Amino acid sequence: MESFVKVTVIWMLALFILEMTEGEKLGSLPRCSWAGIYNFGDSNSDTGGISAAFIPVTSPYGMTFFKKPVGRLTDGRLLLDFLVEYIGLPYVSAYLDTINTDYRHGANFATGGSTIRRQNESIYQGGISPFSLDIQTIQFTQFKARIIDLWSSRHPAADISQLQRPDDFSKALFTLDMGQNDLSAGFRTLGEQQLRAQLPDIINDFAISVQQLYGQGARSFWIHNTGPVGCLPVTTFNVKNPKPGYLDQYGCIRYQNDIAMEFNKQLKARVIKLRSELADAAITYVDIYTAKYKLISNTKKYGFKDHLKVCCGHHENDVHIFCGKTGIVNGTKVFGGACANPETYVSWDAVHMTEAANRWVANHVLNGSLSDPPIPATHACYNHL
Repeated sequence: MESFVKVTVIWMLALFILEMTEGEKLGSLPRCSWAGIYNFGDSNSDTGGISAAFIPVTSPYGMTFFKKPVGRLTDGRLLLDFLVEYIGLPYVSAYLDTINTDYRHGANFATGGSTIRRQNESIYQGGISPFSLDIQTIQFTQFKARIIDLWSSRHPAADISQLQRPDDFSKALFTLDMGQNDLSAGFRTLGEQQLRAQLPDIINDFAISVQQLYGQGARSFWIHNTGPVGCLPVTTFNVKNPKPGYLDQYGCIRYQNDIAMEFNKQLKARVIKLRSELADAAITYVDIYTAKYKLISNTKKYGFKDHLKVCCGHHENDVHIFCGKTGIVNGTKVFGGACANPETYVSWDAVHMTEAANRWVANHVLNGSLSDPPIPATHACYNHL
């Protein structure tokens, strides 16, 4: 036991020295001058893509910050919104939202329901978006090519006033936040071991997209791992009389979180390998899982209600009417409206976090304290030094 304590103390001291060294190194460097941000992901970072492609998000989504629905699947801002605020950029526009859209500072290719690997089901079956990560990467490639063409042609009819400058693509931050829906789809359609066996292929597909973006000039990457999917209220609604050990002490489905952690372990290992493969890339791995689970396991300490309580929707006696939807309860029409105080809830609609929870997570990850290497988003262009 004594030797274990000594090893632990030595390890913590070494980590502290490393972080101090990194901090001193960063202290002499200016903030990255980001020309824009290009995001790839699912509903956790979708700023209007799935609404533009299919049925628009309705009220009460957006009620807290924007005061109206703006395509985000929460009551206000997403983690991505707090990221762009932190690094000093405007909110990033959805690529699919083409009406008077400003692309001078990048574009957001994320859509709600997106997966890394293409799924053999439609959005009307399991809520899976057709815009998987490889499609989002192709969309970016086309987006960049068309912008370069417009700038180079200088055709009188071409309006380039709202487009990124061609030289600025390599000066942008590329953010990726995807994987949650690959796991959720697997939980619905596969056995535990089958899903585990697919993880290496999912991670490989993710890496291929990063390599393709690098080939298109991307140099700075901010990559999120996936959160504790077993803690989403939507996954626990139908858990009745669970066997001992099925749930953890916070009511989360244990095996689902175990698979999420295995996914993250493999993702981190692949990110480390990508650093050696992409010599000019600065790649930051961001541990979203730890931040979210810390909040979930200490909600009262941080001023929130139980993480399984849902702000928006009607969820009583095994009757579930989701946020913004209408259903019949005992012969009466019931609307899945919002609570009066979303700032005290972790879960907005049983799947997505509230703005308040997103802000809490942002405050714990954007400073680099949960990143590898431990570098803030403002300096993520330097982490290859």
